Amino acid sequence: MNKVDRFFKSIKGRRVCFVGIGTSNLPLIEMFAAKGAVVSACDRQSYEALGENAVRAEKAGARLILGDNYLNDIDTDILFRSPGTPFYRPELEALKRKGVVVTSEMEVFFDLCPCKIVAVTGSDGKTTTTTIISEFLKAEGKTVHLGGNIGTPLLPRIEDISEDDVAVVELSSFQLISMRTSPDVAVVTNLAPNHLDIHKDMQEYVDSKKNIILHQNAFSKAVLNLDNDIANGFSSDVRGQLAKFSRKSAPENGAYLDGDMIVYSDYGKKTPVMSYKDIKIPGMHNVENYLAAISAVWGIVGVDTIKRVAETFGGVEHRAEFVRELDGVEYYNDSIASSPTRTAMGTLSLYDEKIIIIAGGYDKHIPYEPLGPVICDKVKVLVLLGDTAPKIEEAVKNSPNYSEGNPVIINVSNMEEAVEAARANAVSGDRISLSPASASFGLYKNFAERGNHFKSIVNGLE
Repeated sequence: MNKVDRFFKSIKGRRVCFVGIGTSNLPLIEMFAAKGAVVSACDRQSYEALGENAVRAEKAGARLILGDNYLNDIDTDILFRSPGTPFYRPELEALKRKGVVVTSEMEVFFDLCPCKIVAVTGSDGKTTTTTIISEFLKAEGKTVHLGGNIGTPLLPRIEDISEDDVAVVELSSFQLISMRTSPDVAVVTNLAPNHLDIHKDMQEYVDSKKNIILHQNAFSKAVLNLDNDIANGFSSDVRGQLAKFSRKSAPENGAYLDGDMIVYSDYGKKTPVMSYKDIKIPGMHNVENYLAAISAVWGIVGVDTIKRVAETFGGVEHRAEFVRELDGVEYYNDSIASSPTRTAMGTLSLYDEKIIIIAGGYDKHIPYEPLGPVICDKVKVLVLLGDTAPKIEEAVKNSPNYSEGNPVIINVSNMEEAVEAARANAVSGDRISLSPASASFGLYKNFAERGNHFKSIVNGLE
């Protein structure tokens, strides 16, 4: 009997509760019920608000615990914490003191996974970097299982994974905070203030991210951003092979930019890989994503494969995604830009001419001051909505390079008004991009729903 079979035998008849009845937990609820666990699922939302998800969870055999006090009526042996539930929440601490096993999907997956795991974390760029790594490995002929914070739970697929496969996983700070197992290859794209509405402070956020390398062994590999002080600061904690990537200098081991060329330095041996201009997806932040991904797969994926993927891979949905051209104006969806650095390093780094952007959303209590000067340099019309609109406007108007009308600032109440205002102020040759620099919550469930709404509005324009 293998480790996976032993685990599912051990949970048969035991009470297992899942926090959150969303699309990522539903496959787990169904799987554990099918394996003989006594399953319950709790969520703050009402039965009506959960809709089909509640129906599906009940059909699987789960007992539902709903409403504002959803964490107060849990009688279970094992509790699976959703990434959005703070690890140190008092109700979970109380359960642990009562002897309840509090874990997560990713923790169990890492314990049971029979194959090599490549995992990526960071404040920005992690989804694209994770996807590029998976594309490299697939193009090299590997069977790849892509999941984690990228949107697909991997534990429900654990029985289909063989030891010769590769799991490529995106990890958020919310997942990493409780993890005590690290991947075979760990990548840290960059670190900047983020999610300070959930983490008690910046140190907790950084310490959570560091778990991606802290539990590696001497046969593992860590890939760090040499140009980012916080990520590079993890170097002294690396036990295995250390690779770094850089746009500014040549590391001892890792991919870097030398003029137009991406080069890999392998402890003194330098291998030209390709021109960064061969990369199909635009922007220097995506060059960084490729440098990180190349460093992760070096020695496993050949140079020809790397170049072929770079020339053909069109990017990830909601990341500087081209939507349509209408009346000579191009529309782009960069809904993934949920932080100021993501907007500054993403959409606002892509184009030489000034563009029109739609920004604003949920307030994660991160500073917007650094974004102001970039907007003044790169934006002709700034359309604002959501809780962070006043903060972004203040950051722009307090910038030393701001002058009246540079940029034009328009405040609106919703996405329909935002698209209408952007279009009314555009002329042929302009680019309009949704690039919120803020989280989606409050107006939307997530960045994908926000991006899809934007696209549906834009595609409906006549």
